[in-house]
Amino acid sequence: MSVVLRIALKDLKSDIQQNNIPSHVAIVMDGNGRWAKKHGKPRVFGHKNGVRSIRHVSEAAAELGIKYLTLYAFSTENWNRPAMEVNALMALLVETIRKEVETLNKNKIRLLSIGDISKLPEKSRLALEKAIENTANNDRMTMILALNYSSKWEITKAVKEIAQEVKNNVLEVGDITEATVAHHLSTNGIPDPELLIRTSGECRLSNYLLWQLAYAELYFTNTLWPDFDKDEFYKAILSYQSRERRFGMTSEQLLNNTTKTINEAI
Repeated sequence: MSVVLRIALKDLKSDIQQNNIPSHVAIVMDGNGRWAKKHGKPRVFGHKNGVRSIRHVSEAAAELGIKYLTLYAFSTENWNRPAMEVNALMALLVETIRKEVETLNKNKIRLLSIGDISKLPEKSRLALEKAIENTANNDRMTMILALNYSSKWEITKAVKEIAQEVKNNVLEVGDITEATVAHHLSTNGIPDPELLIRTSGECRLSNYLLWQLAYAELYFTNTLWPDFDKDEFYKAILSYQSRERRFGMTSEQLLNNTTKTINEAI
């Protein structure tokens, strides 16, 4: 890394307010195919180089104290891609997981997954389950891979489970709350993301964490995922910190609440 780049990274990181770090960041890792095309290579080349960005971002997130990092790795719609690309992605998944377990443990990062992993090829599923087991005791940060995941699938599954509880007289219809729904989602027990990052210039959610992102700040960048490094991640965090998160309240109400909290603490 050049001296100039090291200085740039240091400057960006030093501008980040440590008392305003999101506990959960979700990312749509987009642009691998376009990056490969830009370099005159097949799409798989882009996916392989995208792994490097995962490493950079996970390290940056852990260093900042972010507790949860969720990565949209493979959606249910991705099965519609050419078979050659899907097969290559599944093989890359196995290869990457096996290579990165040591790094995850070194950085005390726990691995989890959301989505219907029962539909993954057996080799991919077993590699994932083994990595989850081998990193289970890590407590610095949790990295969540969304694999064969879609929010509509997740919400439909939750509705079916709740309906079954009502049918079995375990739950009354009038007792169903937002907490009830959240309990039946794949992310049960995990705080909702405060920040969503999407790379490559696309400005949509693509069926990703629709319930959980209800109050998240959205950050879109034209940077293609394989080019998304620590520097780019710090920019996203700084953008998040520049925003006023009102949750339906006015700025005056937020100020009054903050003042009240400070007075109570004195």
